[in-house]
Amino acid sequence: MSERPVAKEQFLAVKALGPGAAPLEETFAGGGLRGVLHHPRHPNGGALALTHGAGSNCHAPLLVRLARAFAEAGLLVLRYDLPFRQRRAQGPPVPAAAARDREGVERAVEMLRSRVPGRVIAGGHSYGGRQTAMAAAANPQMADALLLLSYPLHPPNQPEKPRTAFFPDWRTPALFVHGSHDPFGTLEEMRHALRQIPARVELMPVEGAGHDLQCATLAPAVVERLRRLVLF
Repeated sequence: MSERPVAKEQFLAVKALGPGAAPLEETFAGGGLRGVLHHPRHPNGGALALTHGAGSNCHAPLLVRLARAFAEAGLLVLRYDLPFRQRRAQGPPVPAAAARDREGVERAVEMLRSRVPGRVIAGGHSYGGRQTAMAAAANPQMADALLLLSYPLHPPNQPEKPRTAFFPDWRTPALFVHGSHDPFGTLEEMRHALRQIPARVELMPVEGAGHDLQCATLAPAVVERLRRLVLF
């Protein structure tokens, strides 16, 4: 991973979560990053960088719920837009520019490392999770652990096109959260694919969920499962 100076950030807006509450969410921009920074009331020294899928942005409801749950657990959380989404508000990423998105993942982790003394976890939903995992495989020192939400194991209903070529190079502990009705990979396909990863990885099935992982009780369960995996 190349060394990059982190430009001075700008805090554009502050949002309190309730009457009389301290400001916990700040709209963040700077150093090539754009997103929302969640400050924990009781920090434990760790942090989480969390990004979105191909058709979404950092304001996706799943990311908001998870960011708030992890902040409540003591982590400083940045939910952020990947470079492709910063360039345009709608539309899918361009495969030829995926390396730029991985650079965006690295920048997010670097920014958080400059702010906390403890472990930094990198995570993302679908495309964002895949780019996060690829960045970590290329640089095992990038993050201390990964959170992969609905990892797109292959294009919908096309298992003959796996997205696993880099799995044998994977060295970072990871939690995969995957719905039982996800067309990007069945739970059995996921279990089989994860055997290729030499790092400690765990699969958290979400029964009845699709690729969007819409489950009202998911966030606290993910926090607890990842806490057990990496002891943050």
